[in-house]
Formats: sequence, structure tokens, C-alpha cells
Amino acid sequence: MKAVLKNYRQAPRKVRIVADLIRGKRIIDAQMALSFLPKRASDPLLKLLNSAVANAVAKDVDIATLVISEIRVDKGVILKRMMPRARGSSAPIHKHSSHVILSLAAKETKKEKRAAGLAKKAMTVVEKPKKVAKKKTAPAV
Repeated sequence: MKAVLKNYRQAPRKVRIVADLIRGKRIIDAQMALSFLPKRASDPLLKLLNSAVANAVAKDVDIATLVISEIRVDKGVILKRMMPRARGSSAPIHKHSSHVILSLAAKETKKEKRAAGLAKKAMTVVEKPKKVAKKKTAPAV
């Protein structure tokens, strides 16, 4: 289950602060954290999270087991503007934007992780073939 937010008009370094807070959390915990966080990026990320949850519900996935497996904030387009300065010169203004990619995955319980680890270990251990002892026979006369 995945959701993407493109060309969000805020600098990626500011959005990453909010994204780092919810990475790896359960859905309910992330929604609670985003709803009370006093950052500008928290509202669009909450909408993005709700969109990913809606995508999961459409695929008949139990949302109680979902966690935010990946949230990535990439650099978007930069709008370049100019600001007038003294004596007829100008200074550049860069208006940054962000692309946010959010992925959800089912969280494995400790029992499932242990069972998967044991199964993987069993697959790697291969029994060595036993050597067959040769019978010594008396030399033919």
C-alpha cells in the first residue's frame, strides 16, 4: 500500500523533520502524532497517511497490523524568482518543493519473525553425505 504526494511547496529539510517522527510507527500512533504536531507539514502528511490507509482498505488488508514501513522525502522542482535590491541589482529567491512517498506494510509479530528465522536457518543447513567405508578384501593369489 503506497501513497505519493508530489510538488508539496515546502522545503524537503522541513518536511523530513515530520517524516522522521512517524517512520516505523503504527497507523493509529502516527495519526495521533500528526494531528497534535505544530508543524506546517503535519497536515499534508496526515492526509497522505489517510490516503495510504484507504488504499490498504481497498485491498482488504487489516489496518490494525499496518506500520509505516517507508516514508521518503525527496527534492522537488525549485521555482526561481528574483528580488530587487539596492542600485538596480537583484538577488535570487529559490522556492523549494518536496515529493513524499509513503509505504505501509504489515508488522510481523515476534513469533512470526522467530518462525521465519528458523525456517531460513533450516534451509541453509544441508546435511553432509555420509562416507561409505570400503571393505578391505584380501589380495587375490
